[in-house]
Amino acid sequence: MSSSVLKFGGSSVSSLEKVKNIADYLKGRVEEGEQLVVVVSAMGKTTDELMAQVDSITESPNEQDLAVLLTTGEQQTISYLSIILNDLGVKSKPLTGYQAGIETVGHHLKSKISKINTDLFEQLFGTYDVLIVAGFQGFNGDNEITTLGRGGSDTTAVALAAAHQCPCEIYTDVAGVYSTDPRIYSEAKRLDVVSHEEMMEMSALGSGVLVSRSVEIAKNYNIPIYLGKTLSEEKGTWIMTTDMLEKKAVTGVALDEDMIHVTLNYPENDTQLLDELFINLEQKEVNVDMISQIANNEGLQLSFTMKDTEEDQIQKIFSHLKQDYADLYFKIENRFVKVSVIGSGMRDMTGVASKVFRTLIESGISFYQVTTSEISISYVVDAENGEEAARLLCEGFEL
Repeated sequence: MSSSVLKFGGSSVSSLEKVKNIADYLKGRVEEGEQLVVVVSAMGKTTDELMAQVDSITESPNEQDLAVLLTTGEQQTISYLSIILNDLGVKSKPLTGYQAGIETVGHHLKSKISKINTDLFEQLFGTYDVLIVAGFQGFNGDNEITTLGRGGSDTTAVALAAAHQCPCEIYTDVAGVYSTDPRIYSEAKRLDVVSHEEMMEMSALGSGVLVSRSVEIAKNYNIPIYLGKTLSEEKGTWIMTTDMLEKKAVTGVALDEDMIHVTLNYPENDTQLLDELFINLEQKEVNVDMISQIANNEGLQLSFTMKDTEEDQIQKIFSHLKQDYADLYFKIENRFVKVSVIGSGMRDMTGVASKVFRTLIESGISFYQVTTSEISISYVVDAENGEEAARLLCEGFEL
């Protein structure tokens, strides 16, 4: 009997009617001879609503308490889906992250999966046809509930697929991966196949379809991911290792509007300050990118970009540093966005950077920071120019 891992996002299970439709679909898959592991998110905006309630109570909730609260959203979904499936005559069992044996390490709200107990699934499949796992959650070495952070349900699903060595199907409200966001560029093409590395880069640079850590797991364990629209006949996208000999220079354009730009100035070229800054960032598990530094006799200047969800954390870090570095000046701005071109063909083709530079310059779009990898080039531009820059680059590279 074949096994598959399926994941349904929050928009796919935002109402009981949608959950019932998914249950009917799963029943059909079971009747065709499959045993299914189904990962679900919280219904609709449940997690946001829980956070709003917490904000009305306190500005600094205990992380352990918050993890216990936030995981209740997914537990609600697994319960509803299992109740409906059993009522349809499909033997199913709901499992929290703890019950599913998803062990984690790290902070309560940003944990990483360290191990999954697959023996448990083999035993349960002796009785049940569908095992419904709450995404986004696990437990640590102290048997405390933890969450996996942003996009945690995707990570849960791909990690389970890796543990069982089977493909992972992720269903959401979009019909696959596009060359860019169709809401920005209506001519954007849906991609039939995207390589793991291209998808990792697109996710990290703001595409918003999948979180990069889930794709990284898939790449490390060679797990194909199918991304499709929930309960739709429309064809989706396979994210997998590809063996194409000739690759396009540019596969996609990503626009990251959820970023802030941080600038630090200090009158002395003090490496101790930088050391303390990056130690604090590591301890708080805050990711930064697009780093540029100027160090000379006039002092130190450092700039970097980061997700806007981490603004409170960076504010706290700088406030702490100012206690020892009174002359430290910092500025946090949200008037910029990041536009990136991505394509594995860049490794072997010249002229991509030149074309991007010319496109932006000829269109009068200023850029302030540039960073590159083997398969991507990213530019920081003014927020009001972000969508226009993305459209122009899509047109320029015929995406």
